Amino acid sequence: MSNESLWLSASPGAVQTGNWASLPLRNETCYVNSARSVPCGQGRISLYSAVVRKTKHIQAAVRFVKHNVRLAIKNTGHCYLGRSVAPDSLQILTHNFKGIEFVDDFKPKGCSNNTGYGPAVTISAGVQLKELYTTLGERNLTAVLVAAHTVGAAGGYIQGGGHSPLGPWKGMAADNALEFTVVSAKGEVVVANDFQNSDLFWALRGGGGGGSWGVASSVTIRTFPDPPTAVQSLVISAANDTAFWGFVEEFHAKLPSVNDAGGSGYYFLTAGTPGNISTLTIGLFFAGHTNDMIMAEVMDPLVEYANVTLGSSSVVTMRFQAPAFKYVINELLPGDSDTGGSITHLGSRPVSCGFLSRRAGAAKLTEALKKVFGPSVGAGGSFTGHLVAGGQVARNAKLDVAVNPAWRRTVTHLAGGVSWSQNATVEEQREVERRVTEEMVPLLAELEPDMGAYLNEADANERDFQRSFWGDHYPRLREVKKRWDPEGIFITRVDVGSEGWDGEGLCRM
Repeated sequence: MSNESLWLSASPGAVQTGNWASLPLRNETCYVNSARSVPCGQGRISLYSAVVRKTKHIQAAVRFVKHNVRLAIKNTGHCYLGRSVAPDSLQILTHNFKGIEFVDDFKPKGCSNNTGYGPAVTISAGVQLKELYTTLGERNLTAVLVAAHTVGAAGGYIQGGGHSPLGPWKGMAADNALEFTVVSAKGEVVVANDFQNSDLFWALRGGGGGGSWGVASSVTIRTFPDPPTAVQSLVISAANDTAFWGFVEEFHAKLPSVNDAGGSGYYFLTAGTPGNISTLTIGLFFAGHTNDMIMAEVMDPLVEYANVTLGSSSVVTMRFQAPAFKYVINELLPGDSDTGGSITHLGSRPVSCGFLSRRAGAAKLTEALKKVFGPSVGAGGSFTGHLVAGGQVARNAKLDVAVNPAWRRTVTHLAGGVSWSQNATVEEQREVERRVTEEMVPLLAELEPDMGAYLNEADANERDFQRSFWGDHYPRLREVKKRWDPEGIFITRVDVGSEGWDGEGLCRM
């Protein structure tokens, strides 16, 4: 039960990434699945929780925290940076705030003409992605969302930018948000769209983690007819040696071509310890395509390269046509829940299309990955590649949203985590964090220093996070923050305005 994400998302005293329940500063390192006999302090888990079901519940809680009370907002607890928890705080839990409403031609509030924005769906704060995917599928519709069961669609996912396997087809989730209803720092209900409170609307689309601008009670996003989707899978299993890493380089060199063909997807590399087997598992999707030739042109040479250099016994591949993307999602998300409760300190970096379009770029990236995860690393390692940009994500560079401009140049987003055991000492935990912050992330960052990081899946100790997460947008974000939250009611970790507070958001610096 304790590692099942549905239970973790519904429980006020739990988070999806278990290390954020602890507070090493006070040596309170108890976890939700620790033995009951282990003495346990409160850690970062809130002291009290307001389990809200209506907007007026949120308003009451926000007005109460104005009495110098630390606030934490939890939608589902899916946050690698600990933004949904805070020690000694009052939590607003939006999990039970449900509602899904479809409209054929959405007209934002305040619009002065009758021009609609097309088909859309308005979702309340507590709607989780599996619920939304199921409801969309029943109507033969889809939306730009991530592949997960229990991420809350209206929370930090969209507000942080929101990458998606449908990104190359229709852009990022933030690009497709049409309107937010938010409870502001004054406890007022505010509607933000292109026609009213447009500065807040701009910031809510990629300008911060969940709870950094207010408490979103609902968000309206575009919907699209569910497209037929061509699918290609490729699994490589080979010794952790020169040939395997040669294929990793070849694969990354091909990614710009995959992207140009409209491909998206995910890939997972698990590096075995020296002398053992490493694997690279690839799943690619071509939304809106029904012609196998598109995949064949970009993928057959890669499969042939693998057969020649690694041997056919190391290669398993499959190709098929799905009549709609919902069938792909059903394969990616079997059952009703994700696995949660992991103890992971994450690090990540996007890689640009221009960088990998140069052969030396793929070689340099592979050398950096080998240093972090390769055969010289005794414990092995793993990372996930998110082929979720390019295409419409790049074309949407003209949109005036707060998403990090680096996303418009990205082809793949790489994220890897390092874990520790429940019994690890504070010193051992800090050593893991040091390795990520001082070794792993810098090795990737030095390849393209101006690419920054994705604020939803980054190192929680990200250096110069303001520029890393938002680039040139940060000064404008800071001004919007001063306007909408001058007292710092909504302070979350490594987020807009947090530099004025200590690491836990308890005391002004």
